Amino acid sequence: MTNIDDIELVVGVDTHRDSHTAAICDQRGRPLAELCVPTTPEGYTDLLSWVREVADGGRVVWAVEGTRHYGVGLCRFLSTQAQTVVEIGNNSHIGKRRAGKSDPIDAVRAAKELLARPEQTETRADGDREALRLLMIDRDNVVDSMRATRAVLTSLIVTSPAGLREELRHLSRDPRARACAQLASPAGADRQIRVLHETLSRVGQRIVESSQVVAHLEAQISEIVEDLAPGVVAAEHGVGALSLAQILLSWSHAGRLRSEAAFAMLSGTAPIPVSSGRTDRHRLNRLGDRQLNRALHIVAVTRMRSHPATLAYVERRRAEGKTDKEIRRCIKRYLARHLFRTLNGLDRT
Repeated sequence: MTNIDDIELVVGVDTHRDSHTAAICDQRGRPLAELCVPTTPEGYTDLLSWVREVADGGRVVWAVEGTRHYGVGLCRFLSTQAQTVVEIGNNSHIGKRRAGKSDPIDAVRAAKELLARPEQTETRADGDREALRLLMIDRDNVVDSMRATRAVLTSLIVTSPAGLREELRHLSRDPRARACAQLASPAGADRQIRVLHETLSRVGQRIVESSQVVAHLEAQISEIVEDLAPGVVAAEHGVGALSLAQILLSWSHAGRLRSEAAFAMLSGTAPIPVSSGRTDRHRLNRLGDRQLNRALHIVAVTRMRSHPATLAYVERRRAEGKTDKEIRRCIKRYLARHLFRTLNGLDRT
């Protein structure tokens, strides 16, 4: 982490597909110079040379938007040049309506966002973490495609002739797809029946093939998860390889987030205070990484069903007048704290 007192200049970068706009600001957030460069190795080199010339040996920290999207190439280049890079969220709209919007304005805003933080976190890691991210993207895409294909298969079966429909409709999901994949057109069938059997067979084969791809991807995901967090899946009730994969992607590595409270805020499990006057309450946090929140939600629901310690906790909080939704939110907040400390502890061993 970088201390705000050590910073002399901040380079805010607004990233896009074809160009990056950078603004050098002082410790008070006042812009000193601006530059737009193409997203090429030559452009990155020119940008770094320009910053070094303006900084003249001063301590520089980079505040880059989209470090895992349009800005990933720049971040990787800067890491090879021993530069300090801080990840800045690019989804904040606070102040944009009043201050206006342009690439230079967004670059200055990125620098000011870094200066407003008490501590600056590191960017997310490459290596196994990046391999895990790619596998999760591929798996999610295949699963979404397979889900749509299953819906198509169901609609085809519904409109099939009665005999074929009764043969297939009572089968469960996977056996039904395999049965359709093996269908052959009856001898002497007319064109409609022949095309129907061929269509059912093709759709069933796509589902079977997609299931095999998903199984292969999940095996690779499980292997990387076990390498990154050995023993956690076996030790933590309700934490599967896919849930832990998403948690690892968001957490990234020890040192990226300053505390378990920051991790809870990132995951959207930290309740938001909305007290006023005589009203003292909190509301649901709908911000943060929603995929991380979903992973913690799955773990919480699983524990509420079958984990003895969690079941005892649920009964105790129900007796205090808490609803199941409120209890589940408490459990997700606990999980965020517990898993953050667990992963940080693994990274130090």
